[in-house]
Amino acid sequence: MTIQTRLIEYTHGDTTLEGYLAWDDALAGPRPAVAISHAWSGRSEFECEKARKLAELGYVGFAIDMFGKGVQGTSVEENQALIQPFLDDRAMLQARIKLAVEVLREQPEVDAGKVAAMGFCFGGLCVLDLARCGADVSGVISFHGLFYAPGNTEGTQISAKVLVLHGYDDPMATPEQMVGLATELSGAGADWQIHAYGGTLHAFTNPEANDPDFGTVYSASADQRAWQSMQNFFAEVFA
Repeated sequence: MTIQTRLIEYTHGDTTLEGYLAWDDALAGPRPAVAISHAWSGRSEFECEKARKLAELGYVGFAIDMFGKGVQGTSVEENQALIQPFLDDRAMLQARIKLAVEVLREQPEVDAGKVAAMGFCFGGLCVLDLARCGADVSGVISFHGLFYAPGNTEGTQISAKVLVLHGYDDPMATPEQMVGLATELSGAGADWQIHAYGGTLHAFTNPEANDPDFGTVYSASADQRAWQSMQNFFAEVFA
């Protein structure tokens, strides 16, 4: 096994974006691929590592870019300023993540008929929106994502299978919002699952998360359970 990587530039409007692709060159031929949508600070080593780990599992991993090449926030205030335009304009968010999926689909290592997406925190919101707008992907996974409905997808049927991996005590996505999401997904005809982990806060997959007052705390057990659930889900949707 030799994991290879490359950076891929692409553009959306006037914005130059840069994704990070990872694959195992010991495997012959095109293979299923997963777009990885980053948290609110921008594409970082966290998402790139997930791309490499997916490559080790036999997939092509693509850490996408929602903000622009080299753009990263370094504080709560900067991060909030980066995501706010996308929260205000969900159609723009949806167009940008759909473009990233199409860029992934075009890569020679990828089986274009077997593409999925997963995302963390803000990225979880992004992949849920990908499903909500009826995108042609096999499935999406939200890791401790945000659940706010976009307001522009009512009546759209969801064809992608949906897996939500959620900390039940996440202050940024309350139990009431979780139930609201379930109701929304059912109304859109989705094949959905929500796995809620008790005693678990936001950002539970990030080993650097350690701010109980803000509601972000790493959980090794929830992280491990979520990764296993992810593997089971991809085995199903790519079968």
